[in-house]
Parts: sequence; C-alpha cells; structure tokens
Amino acid sequence: MIRPASVIVGCVALLPALAAADSFRCGSRIISEGDTIEKVLQHCGEPTQQERTWMRRQPRFEYAGQEIPFEGTEDVPVDLWTYDFGPNRLMRRVRFIAGKVDSVETLEHGKSR
Repeated sequence: MIRPASVIVGCVALLPALAAADSFRCGSRIISEGDTIEKVLQHCGEPTQQERTWMRRQPRFEYAGQEIPFEGTEDVPVDLWTYDFGPNRLMRRVRFIAGKVDSVETLEHGKSR
C-alpha cells in the first residue's frame, strides 16, 4: 500500500528537475526560456548544428514584458540549435521561435572531439 505522504514527498522532490527542464548552463551563465538568440550565441558560442524552418502564427508585440496578440497571421523563423559539449556532458537542443528560446531539450552524451 502506498502512503499519501510518500507520494507527496516524491512529487516535491521532482519539482527542481521540472523547473530546470527548460534551461541549461553555458559556462557560468544560465540559458532559459525567453532568452534571445543573441544572448545564447554570446554565452554559448556557435552551435554544433543549426536548422531553420518557418511557422505561421498570430502576430504579437511585446509591451511591458507581455506578448500581446493581434489579428492576422505572420511567418516567423523556428531555429533548432544543437550544442555538443563533449563526451562528459549531455548535448542540448535549443528551439527558438522568432529569436527567443522556446524550449531546451536534453539529449545523449556528446561525442569526443
């Protein structure tokens, strides 16, 4: 029989991992959701691999830190950058939408250089 207290403790223990799922470290800097493509390039350097596609979405503009949508559609770039930090670290795939980090995916260990 599983005790409710055990389930709660287990769920609370997972929270830090969930919070860090969309971020990673480049040197002493943390890259996370919402960071610009320029910031990632400055702190992490050129990615090992780059891919660009496009998507259509509702236009939006930023005001006081909020994205405000308005009518119509626009094409925006979707960039996938893969960073290989070597065999002792996990690779990261960063997805940018319109020049901002949308998500960070953790991949397998990097390759030897």
